[in-house]
Parts: sequence; structure tokens; C-alpha cells
Amino acid sequence: MHSNTWLALETSTDTLSLAVARGTQTWTHTSAGGALTSTHMIPQTLTLLKEACVALTDLQAVVFGRGPGAFTGLRTACSVAQGLAFGADLFVLPIDTLLAVAEEARAASAASGSKPVTRVLAVMDARMEQVYVAAYEFKPITTDAVSSAGQANLMRGTWCCVQEPELHSPETLHWPADWTQDGFIAAGNAWPVYAGRWPAALSGPQLLVLPTAAALLRLAPAAWAAGEAVPPEKALPLYIRDKVAQTTDERLQIKAQQAAAQ
Repeated sequence: MHSNTWLALETSTDTLSLAVARGTQTWTHTSAGGALTSTHMIPQTLTLLKEACVALTDLQAVVFGRGPGAFTGLRTACSVAQGLAFGADLFVLPIDTLLAVAEEARAASAASGSKPVTRVLAVMDARMEQVYVAAYEFKPITTDAVSSAGQANLMRGTWCCVQEPELHSPETLHWPADWTQDGFIAAGNAWPVYAGRWPAALSGPQLLVLPTAAALLRLAPAAWAAGEAVPPEKALPLYIRDKVAQTTDERLQIKAQQAAAQ
């Protein structure tokens, strides 16, 4: 095992996102996911590892986006992470996909030269007229603290979850009561899907981003230092929604409610 050498798998959306980190270098792969994930994921993962000259046994852990997200994608990422980790005697590091959304929003904002992001309301399309939502706050640390803390703080700060992942309709979306309207960024992929249905109070910026494997890599050192790595057999997806499908009556009822609201 080599320190700070990771493989990250993110398939919670219709995008297949893979990444390998070796020291300060990163290799990434992004392509269409969904139905193609199960056939393309392992070959693309092995190709990426080969490009990075990294063997499975070199990895510190296999990281995967545990959810919430698309059920099939979460199960696929979890099972592939488990299989690779079992074969190489590695730990698995599950990381929330909504936290990866927050980190991707922070990185995108930094790349654009915008004001540093410290508060993110992560919102992802959950299908079935609902969204997954969680709130995170980024707390920067000083350069001296980074030097003494080492690998765990490569992002020069840490994320804190201030509102746990929940399932809501777009109309009932909410955020921490002490967050002012202009004091946070709302980020995710749900904005165009439910346009016109968001709370009127959500008047701040809405950033269109997806969880990525690269974001998982940036989050991995802190998650590892926090003791979140588990043996492969202990790794589980985070579903949030217990119910996968709606009955015909439920779908008709939802459509009736939407028609009445319009």
C-alpha cells in the first residue's frame, strides 16, 4: 500500500466518473453511465490504473460515492469497489455523493476566481418528483495547520455536515435556518428538471454540477483520517429512499396534485 494513492468510483448519476491519484498526480475518466456502467466500468478502471502505472495493491483504499443517487449506479459502484478491494486486500472508503457535490461546487468556484465557497446546499434529482438535499460548511485551516496535519488536509480545510441528507419535493426544499439567502450556494443537477417549483426564498446562485470521482479523491484523505474506511464486506450504499417504485394510484395522485397546483 502506498500513502495517498487512491482509486475513486462515482456512478450515482447517469455519468460514469473514475479517477486515480498517485501522490500529487491525478488521472480521470468521464463517460456516459446509466445502462453502460456495468459493462464499461471495470475495463475503464483497469485502463485508468494502467495509465497511472498503479497496481491495485499500491492503493491505500478504493473510494466510492455511496449515495444517495441512482439505485443501480450505487449498487454497481459498491460491488465493484468491494470486488477490487477483496482481491487486493484493501479497505473501502464510502463517501456521500452530496458531499462530493459540495466539494465540486467549491472547486468550480475557485477555478472561476469567484468568492470562496464555504456553505453549499447540495441538491440532486432523486426522480419520482423528489430531490436529495444536504447542507455542508467548509472550514478553511491555516497553512501551519496544513503542514502539521499532513495528508488529511490536502484541501486546506474540512467539510462539516450541518444538515443530513434528506428526501424532499422541490417545493419543500429547505436549508439551515441561520443561513442567509446570499450566504450560500445551491449546487447540483436538479435545477432545470424542476424549474419553477423551487421555494421563492431560494433566490441565491444555483450552480449546475455533478458529483465526480475527482471530488471523491480530494475528500478521501480527510475521510481516511476520520476512520471512515471499512473492510469490503462492511461497505454499503446510502439509499435514503426505501421505496423504489410508485403504484399506479400514487402516480395518478401526484399528477392530480401537480395539475391542481398549476
